[in-house]
Amino acid sequence: MGESELYYRDATELAALIAGRQISAVEVVRAHLDRIAAVDPEINAVTVTAERALDAARAADRAVRAGTALGALHGVPFTVKDSLDVAGVVAARGSALFRGRVPATDATAVARLRAAGGIPLAKTNLPEFSYWTETDNTITGRTLNPWDHERTPGGSSGGESAAIAAGMSPLGLGSDVAISVRGPAHDTGIVALKATRGRIPTTGHWPEVPRRYWHIGPMARSVRDIAAALRVLAGPDGVDGYVRQHHPHP
Repeated sequence: MGESELYYRDATELAALIAGRQISAVEVVRAHLDRIAAVDPEINAVTVTAERALDAARAADRAVRAGTALGALHGVPFTVKDSLDVAGVVAARGSALFRGRVPATDATAVARLRAAGGIPLAKTNLPEFSYWTETDNTITGRTLNPWDHERTPGGSSGGESAAIAAGMSPLGLGSDVAISVRGPAHDTGIVALKATRGRIPTTGHWPEVPRRYWHIGPMARSVRDIAAALRVLAGPDGVDGYVRQHHPHP
């Protein structure tokens, strides 16, 4: 199976192929890293964590060979908007005020995708503090729409939408206070969900205030991936008091 056939497969299919030993997690991660190297220099959507991702992919393949019970997203790479923390990875939030900031723990949404077997591949670009409908900042610069470089991929989850649309990632985490996952999804032709407040914890997302108005949302190229991600992400974490003991329908 060629790399070009891998980077536009959706997360659900990739997980099934990895679990069925038809491909390895390392192959999948490398295919996406190669795609990033090929297209991101012009689009400017992601900051990769390549060695971390490859190490996690090797561990994922060992688990498959050992016959370990696998999560719903085992071995599948995902990307994360830079407003959400990934442990040990710089989270500048698009601002010089947070240049070099390295969180010690994952945001709850990131931790849940990891627990389901997902592999963090890259952080994605955003406007400073997530407060704009285009994606540009003084740290990582402007992100372009992969279909037309004269146009925007939207904001504030524009780096995420551009990465997924361009085949750099099959699945990602964005956040929304007004139109920040839905607008970028529209602008690049992907799928996104602004989950009802009280479904997905915002723990580890910045800005923290006003927490009640922020929504974490999965972003992908297929509706079934959004549904799969929501099943993993939903439910209280004991920290975000707005999240209820309430799960989506299977």
